[in-house]
Amino acid sequence: MNQEELTAIVDAYPAKMEYALAMLQDMQHRFGCVPREGITAAASRLSCPESHLYSMVTFYKALSLTPKGKHIIKVCNGTACHIRKSIDLAEDICETLSIRPGGTTADGFFSLELVNCVGACALAPVMLIDNTYYGNLTRKKLKKILASYLEEKP
Repeated sequence: MNQEELTAIVDAYPAKMEYALAMLQDMQHRFGCVPREGITAAASRLSCPESHLYSMVTFYKALSLTPKGKHIIKVCNGTACHIRKSIDLAEDICETLSIRPGGTTADGFFSLELVNCVGACALAPVMLIDNTYYGNLTRKKLKKILASYLEEKP
């Protein structure tokens, strides 16, 4: 984490609480997580307790105190996807990548999240990798998709 970049993010916003979430989102985007130093800097800028910002980071799923992988896989487990066995696909991902839901691979390449809904019920079962939707998934399609990402690993 670069202190200058962190300072630039915090200083880019007015010192008002209404900008707290935007600051934290920018940190997440830039550093792959919200660093503890970022919470301290934002709390100082906003004149609020650090605990208030920690509560925001732990409340919102898009924010994390620990680094997420280069690629974030979100497997929908909403009603339509659940009925169409999305949990079996999640288990296949866990086995293929040696990862658990909520975790990140040892090499930092993937993070896996089970989510309640991605708003694409007609494509069930569906997953997102980063911001790309993959619908009507089967185990065969899943293996092909994961293989395409694994090919880009250094």
